[in-house]
Amino acid sequence: MCLAIPSRIVERSDMLAVVDVCGARREVNLMLLPEEVTVGDYVLVHAGFAMRKVEPDSAQEALKFINQLIDEQKKEFPEEFCEPPPPAP
Repeated sequence: MCLAIPSRIVERSDMLAVVDVCGARREVNLMLLPEEVTVGDYVLVHAGFAMRKVEPDSAQEALKFINQLIDEQKKEFPEEFCEPPPPAP
């Protein structure tokens, strides 16, 4: 089973795009998408390929749910979630 998190397109160049997922950015291939996408659209990504476009309301709802799950896990298992170290001087 695979969990796909809605990813927002922040840059687009031909068949490649940069997507943002909760502040993390990565490049994905758009070759398998059946529809056209633009900057600001949400897509589901699997193995580096955008697989389908997601409506903004559905994407926001899924992201809200995922954040709630993370918050619950932080409460139950605080030792598993540490703060990142401060940047090096």
